[in-house]
Amino acid sequence: MARLSYALLLGLVGAGIVHLAILFLLPSYSVRDAWTRLSAVAAPYDTVRFDREKLAGKVPIPADPFIEAAACRFDLSRGSLHVHGEGSVPFWSMSLYDHQGLNVFSISDRATPDGTLDFIVLTPAQMQHVRSRFAPDLGQSVFIETDVEEGIVLLRVFVPDETWEGAATVFLDGISCEPRPLD
Repeated sequence: MARLSYALLLGLVGAGIVHLAILFLLPSYSVRDAWTRLSAVAAPYDTVRFDREKLAGKVPIPADPFIEAAACRFDLSRGSLHVHGEGSVPFWSMSLYDHQGLNVFSISDRATPDGTLDFIVLTPAQMQHVRSRFAPDLGQSVFIETDVEEGIVLLRVFVPDETWEGAATVFLDGISCEPRPLD
């Protein structure tokens, strides 16, 4: 019985130490989230390419060596967001994340017309406004309606081998992430 009591006491003390360590480490991890780290290197609507050499330690770099990525922060209170790019790569995907880093929406080139990168991100109120006054230059754009006002657009490109690195670089460097005021 004494051994059981000793084991329980030791387990409780160990669990208490682990919980205290987590509480003390939490503030240091809360300032290293993706939003904070991305805002330290770029302004809203600036596209940041996750270059492994240049940004190592500053922004989260994809662990997969076959994936190249770029991101931009946005604020839909300024108007809708227009994300577009040119070029051709074997595969790309786009994800929207909210301010806390939760994935809100994801899409890939397989779900778009001709695999083109051309998106408009809007709030529900902005979507109603756009429906009443449709702009003809947005005919091929994919409209994404979200409740998120501030967030991050993350674009990933699959680079299967070295021969695709040039195309991936052109594609990621050509991505435009810009606010579009409501008319």
